[in-house]
Amino acid sequence: MKERAEVIAFCMKLKDVYEDYPFHDANWSLMRHKKNRKAFAWIYEREGNIWINVKCDPEWRDFWRSAYESVIPGYHQNKEHWNSIILDGTIPDNDVMRMIKESYDLTDDKKKKAKN
Repeated sequence: MKERAEVIAFCMKLKDVYEDYPFHDANWSLMRHKKNRKAFAWIYEREGNIWINVKCDPEWRDFWRSAYESVIPGYHQNKEHWNSIILDGTIPDNDVMRMIKESYDLTDDKKKKAKN
């Protein structure tokens, strides 16, 4: 997975999501939940690659950062809860999709309530 369109297509397969451009800047796409409007994937181009910011459980944050050099603390976001995934071809698609899905689950109010 290296292209913005691939990331957006994967996100759109998740339940009740939509694509948003709140900054009036075509470089920044946000994938949001329809019900709570929370963003779970911030997609943008930076330094010649597509990047995705995803929310992560602090227990997994460091695992992903140590597993891949292309997973770093969230660019322009809370470094404790967000990671940036740089789509430079070094991270297997399954792991990129897993991190997006985890972010989707963490920002979904229904899933959070079900855990409590």
